[in-house]
Amino acid sequence: MSRATQWQPPMERSARSAVGACRAKSLLSILVRVHLHFYLDSVTGQPHIWNHGVDEEEVKEVLTHPGEDRPGRDGSRVAIGQTASGRYLKVVYIRDPKPDSVFVITAYELRGKPLLAYRRRQRRKRR
Repeated sequence: MSRATQWQPPMERSARSAVGACRAKSLLSILVRVHLHFYLDSVTGQPHIWNHGVDEEEVKEVLTHPGEDRPGRDGSRVAIGQTASGRYLKVVYIRDPKPDSVFVITAYELRGKPLLAYRRRQRRKRR
């Protein structure tokens, strides 16, 4: 067998987490420099996320440390994660046309069955 096709055992769990940590650090360094823009409610002129009891700092926490970040509808992305205060949030956003900028469409607290499904996916991911 040539070296290129030799079987190699899968990485140990600690090695996989180290690779994931490196990726997370690079993503975190990118997001620290990203400017966040928020959709403004046409009636109040305030960020729409305020209607859901979410503030800008919580959104930033979830975007810098998402548990999941998946594609959404029409080019949007959906990040789900836990804030420092323990709340689970779902953040819907798109990359802004401006470089190093993200436009946050909405964010709200995850509750009920969607929260249970998210926790189940996280448990399965850790196995």
